[in-house]
Amino acid sequence: MVLEVIVDISTAEIDRPFDYEGDDVPLGSRVSVEFSRRRTIGFVIGKKEKSDFPGLKKATYLDTPVTPEQLKLMDAMRERYNLRHIDVLRLFIPAKLREERDPEFKRIYLTAAKGLDPVAVETALKRAPKQKEALDFLSSSEGEYLSVLTERFGAGVVNGLRERGFVEESAVHETRVPLKTLSGAAKAVTLTEDQQHAVDAVTEGKGVFLLHGVTGSGKTEVYMNVIERMLERGKTAVMLVPEIALTPQILGLFRARFGDLVALMHSGLNAGERYDEWKRLKDGRARIAVGPRSAVFAPLENIGVIIIDEEHDSSYVSESNPRYDTKEVAKMRAAECGAALLLGSATPDMESYLKATEGVYTLLSLKKRIAAYQLPEMEIVDMVQEFRYGNRSMFSAALKDAIDAALSRGEQVILFLNRRGFSSFLMCKSCGWVAKCEDCDVSLTYHKSENVLKCHCCGKRYHMLSKCPECGGEDIKQGRTGTEKVAEELKNLFPNVRVLRMDNDTTSRKDSYFRILREFALGGADILVGTQMIAKGHDFPNVTLVGILEADSALYFSDYRSSERTFQLITQVAGRAGRADKKGRVILQTYSPRHYVFRFGKSYDYEGFWRKEINTRMVTKFPPFTKVVRVLVAAEEEQDAVECTRAIYRALKERERETDGFVYLGAARSPVTRMKGLTRYQVLMRLRPELFERLMPEIYRLTAEHKPQKGSCFAEIDPQSLI
Repeated sequence: MVLEVIVDISTAEIDRPFDYEGDDVPLGSRVSVEFSRRRTIGFVIGKKEKSDFPGLKKATYLDTPVTPEQLKLMDAMRERYNLRHIDVLRLFIPAKLREERDPEFKRIYLTAAKGLDPVAVETALKRAPKQKEALDFLSSSEGEYLSVLTERFGAGVVNGLRERGFVEESAVHETRVPLKTLSGAAKAVTLTEDQQHAVDAVTEGKGVFLLHGVTGSGKTEVYMNVIERMLERGKTAVMLVPEIALTPQILGLFRARFGDLVALMHSGLNAGERYDEWKRLKDGRARIAVGPRSAVFAPLENIGVIIIDEEHDSSYVSESNPRYDTKEVAKMRAAECGAALLLGSATPDMESYLKATEGVYTLLSLKKRIAAYQLPEMEIVDMVQEFRYGNRSMFSAALKDAIDAALSRGEQVILFLNRRGFSSFLMCKSCGWVAKCEDCDVSLTYHKSENVLKCHCCGKRYHMLSKCPECGGEDIKQGRTGTEKVAEELKNLFPNVRVLRMDNDTTSRKDSYFRILREFALGGADILVGTQMIAKGHDFPNVTLVGILEADSALYFSDYRSSERTFQLITQVAGRAGRADKKGRVILQTYSPRHYVFRFGKSYDYEGFWRKEINTRMVTKFPPFTKVVRVLVAAEEEQDAVECTRAIYRALKERERETDGFVYLGAARSPVTRMKGLTRYQVLMRLRPELFERLMPEIYRLTAEHKPQKGSCFAEIDPQSLI
């Protein structure tokens, strides 16, 4: 039998199947092969009787980790996103399966040897009382792990017993359970009429469903009831959340309801934990996959429902290789499996809500909060007026008073600012010099706790400056405030306050998300300061006040989605207040209080905002009425980037003359001209949907033909960032 094998090497030059001789193994099998004089892993994607090449090498079968359904998904993703075979296949398996050795984690287990002569043992261990004590311990128990015995009795004692043959050894596979302390008792919940209608519609219907529910309306309870029904029918389920920070809360709720049937999949797990959770899903011991976007590739069969919570969130789009949109992948997989796809959000994506109003998706609504109190009252504070009144603080008078009042009542506060670090840039007041990264065309952010300057693009770190390197001036101005500075200022204003900070800087260690959220939930802090990772899904009953600082910071980006993202963010953050039986309050600080985003946001009027925004998109011909495609060229030498960009632009310009369907076509430097040492240029276009489908294969071909020798060239569909 000739096996067509994709080898585990990610380069365009070998992105094709290679012929190997092997047994008649299933498609999706993992094999060990020799390639370019070294052993590597490969995956069988095809079989045939004969090969055009003589003297084929042998492929050794290992296991079958990839299903036929996943192979079909691979083909669909390759066609849609122009991906390499192996880059997609790697999404389906844990890193442990990219090695030839046994991926199972085994620990040596010792028991007392059978048939020992008590007299002989007594004689042999007469002068080794510690060994006798250890052997008596093993004899009185069913055995113990080598590591535990070594810690208790010492390595010399245990090795002495092994050398004498007084113990027997075996290798035991131990399953590692991530966040195993997360558990609880399931609460009996009676569904509201709207919730029951949503559950019935999803479980009895087909296709894509959009669950539009205000924050606190009980969307999670709908998700769990839908999954419960699917499990009763013998099916499995995938539950996606946008942030790793949300995973502990969802995981705790799901484990309380479904126990060991839940498996966690996300990048924060170590390699062993990821393999063990993947294996539980693969073997059928777990039937619910929970996690961020990578969980959409869970090795489940007979899927009944795929759920995407906070479906509007930009984190569902992968912006690094392999690039893909999780919602589109979920649609592909749901269609292939005959599963329902349930999208949930308080502020749905503009395109999703448009499809729901047009009947392409089934619209389900939860219009009321479950809690006794309704949505928290939102107060908009004009920071221009605050400045005129002499307030130079980052906190308005209203916010200071509200924080003080909440703390005096023993209640908790969340403060949101979508910018980490202490200050966003350093500038010399004498000459205007700004500290920038050597490899990226961006200013460096000051992090006071580490006393370093960091580039938030490439991660490079620099020493803090005491004077300007250009003119020697010592009057260095610090730029816009970050979460670190907010936390410091709070401690100055309220000396006894306990403050926690949650951003990328404080959550870099494993389980740090869980630790911070648990400490705040248990009352270990009075105020939680954070970026967008605190904005979604968290449920803290004692939080009665939410402060939104610099609410308009993202409002005037040169991005057609800036208004939509601002509305979504303030609505999500505001929903963290008043989640239980205490009335909530939101104070939103802005320099543009009369902007329509805040007018609609104050009354939580998503439909009103959507109607205005979708009308603007229709008139200006922006998505969802067109598709934005960006070709990004990056090269070590600027001239190489220019030549590649020019060639692609000219080819597309010729197509524009021949074809109707281009709304816009332009080429220029990328807004961030240098990143990670490469110079970046881009071709940007807006295409009508009918042309988009026809033109994408040609765009992918152009990116492959004109890739610079030392650099990259790729196309992005509706990119989340245009920097």
